[in-house]
Amino acid sequence: MVFPFKSLEDFKVEITQDHELLRSAVRDFAENVLAKYVERGEKELDIPLEAKQKAKEIGLYGLFASQDLGGQGADYLSLLTATEEIARIWPSFSTFLLINWMFIYALSRFGNEELKKKYVIPVANGDKVAAFAVTEPVAGSDVAGIKTTAKKLDGEYVINGRKIFITNGDIADYYLIAARTSPPDPKARWKGISMFVVEKDAVKPVSRIETTGLRSSHTAEILLEDVKVQTENLLGEEGNGFKYAVSSFDFARTIVASQALGIGQAALEKMINYSLQRSAFEKKLAEFQLVQTKVSESLADLEVARLITYWAGTLFRNGKENEYTVAASLAKFISTESAERIILRAMSVYGGYGVTTSTGLERMLRDLQIMKTYEGTNDIQRISAARFLYNKFIGYKV
Repeated sequence: MVFPFKSLEDFKVEITQDHELLRSAVRDFAENVLAKYVERGEKELDIPLEAKQKAKEIGLYGLFASQDLGGQGADYLSLLTATEEIARIWPSFSTFLLINWMFIYALSRFGNEELKKKYVIPVANGDKVAAFAVTEPVAGSDVAGIKTTAKKLDGEYVINGRKIFITNGDIADYYLIAARTSPPDPKARWKGISMFVVEKDAVKPVSRIETTGLRSSHTAEILLEDVKVQTENLLGEEGNGFKYAVSSFDFARTIVASQALGIGQAALEKMINYSLQRSAFEKKLAEFQLVQTKVSESLADLEVARLITYWAGTLFRNGKENEYTVAASLAKFISTESAERIILRAMSVYGGYGVTTSTGLERMLRDLQIMKTYEGTNDIQRISAARFLYNKFIGYKV
């Protein structure tokens, strides 16, 4: 029985040799280039320009963009593969890329040709930085609850509102802004939201928000005061912005799961290496059954998370939208929580050293708390998966 899916054919992971070649290349970049900047970046709360430039040189920004838009034309599984390897070394850098990829995805799927050429190409080339601005002080998981407005006056839109927890919010060149172009319908609150591309000169960063994890990633609050936007900067159709935002979050969700895979992989490697280096009672830690149990449980957590993440990615690539939506929610909370358990086990194997900052384990734990929260909290993912199951597969509205 494969309920709620239609066939056993839905349960497959389609990794190819091309994905393995990409993984190897990105791992080499992460270990030999990115790793040099991690300590400095985490202290300075920024990603050094040299690291961004080196990522640009190997085409990471435009990995998912089509070749006619300046990208590499890689598939979705390639994003998961690259993200896992980058997050294994520096999760903050993978988040920086994630937001640029979300912007590229939204414009590539829903924008017209003029909008794509004007804004996707510079981001895919690594010449410009993007931000995705939906969340507000009163609307996080409840996207339909946003209060920012976009009123049409004299042939253009005037946007007013405030956005918070915006990744790249204080460094972006282009912002994809969600705003209400008409009041919410009590029977369908999602209606009346539109999305616009706004350039940095019109946006006022209010403050950078200091976070416990992903400290090299920029999280900011931004203000939009009487921002005038030309009608050609409207993404897709007026009033359909909620659908575009949700689709973009769905796109990002499994990438977040692959971030967690990278962290979990790094924590497992540290646990194993330390168990072979440290001795107690004249035996290596690896010889103790309690340590062996922690290693095997961590390996199980990691591989289950990896399988469900790449399974979800395969569904996305194959256009199985309904199946993907459920799988992506499962992948996000399973992968992030699996990685958290692996880190905690690693900390216990390290003993006293496990609570020091020098091992890197505490940074992994801090970074994961944000991954459990953004692109839809884990609690929301549990509810979303169940509701989608009832609504789409059973036909019962909950």
